[in-house]
Amino acid sequence: MTWRAPDITRTPELPVGDERAMLESWLDYHRQTLLLKCAGLTGEQLRTPSVPPSELTLLGLVRHLGEVEAWWFRENFAGQQFDYPYGSVDDPDADLDVSHADAEADFATYHEQVTLARAAAVGRSLDETFTEVGPKKRTFSLRWVYLHLIEEYARHNGHADLLRERLDGVTGE
Repeated sequence: MTWRAPDITRTPELPVGDERAMLESWLDYHRQTLLLKCAGLTGEQLRTPSVPPSELTLLGLVRHLGEVEAWWFRENFAGQQFDYPYGSVDDPDADLDVSHADAEADFATYHEQVTLARAAAVGRSLDETFTEVGPKKRTFSLRWVYLHLIEEYARHNGHADLLRERLDGVTGE
């Protein structure tokens, strides 16, 4: 039997709530939107680029956003060391190279990174700051991380919408 990306029921974002609940709600909404764009597709379809010369794929977006979650929530904010499953200093775009990727394993990795990202932020103040890993050494707050991830997902979900439409004509929010 061929593996397919699982179906997902997207939880609506909160229209009213405190700041933390709304930030978490919107980020979860965008996480689920990415998975919704992948639902029902085979690994081969998830690895299919839209149109040349672009090599962007839905699976590449899943891999990329899993690493973005880990980079901002875990490595930068929480100071946790971890091994990047795809990219490296020498090849920072390896997360987008899906030529030999295993979609089922990559989805499991994505879900694990989201779970660990959530855990890194539990009980921490949105006002808590940290200094970015790397040469720039900029200072950010946890609030900024949430806002940045919402923006990052929203941008890539636009890409995902076009990729999915190109694959099988499915459109939607």
